[in-house]
Amino acid sequence: VTFSEDMEKDNATLLTEFVLRGLTQQPQWKLPLFLLFLAIYLMTLVGNLGLISLIWNDPQLHIPMYLFLGNLAFVDTWLSSTVTPKMLMNFLDKSKMISLPQCMIQFFSFAISVTTECFLLAAMAYDRYVAICQPLL
Repeated sequence: VTFSEDMEKDNATLLTEFVLRGLTQQPQWKLPLFLLFLAIYLMTLVGNLGLISLIWNDPQLHIPMYLFLGNLAFVDTWLSSTVTPKMLMNFLDKSKMISLPQCMIQFFSFAISVTTECFLLAAMAYDRYVAICQPLL
């Protein structure tokens, strides 16, 4: 038995939760910040979902540019819904803890949505380039 094997047997700690640090530790700012970020989040959701429903319901908007915009609105909704609800709960919750699985799911959902948005923006830029520089005659 070596020294490192003894240390592995003795160290049985397992990290299962993380403590989330807030924007402020001053209690008088928690409610105003909660209301501000809740209003921003709700406006983002209403705007993006309204854009998606408008594009979905109007047949004249079923062209590539608007389909890309609808997809971008969906990805923006996904992106803002990945982080914001936990942040809002963090303003009101006293424990401010997040479990390791929740943290991993939130991180990977955020990373996938940001990557998707980058690829979608690149595709939209190329679509506009083709429409402007090589229009159909």
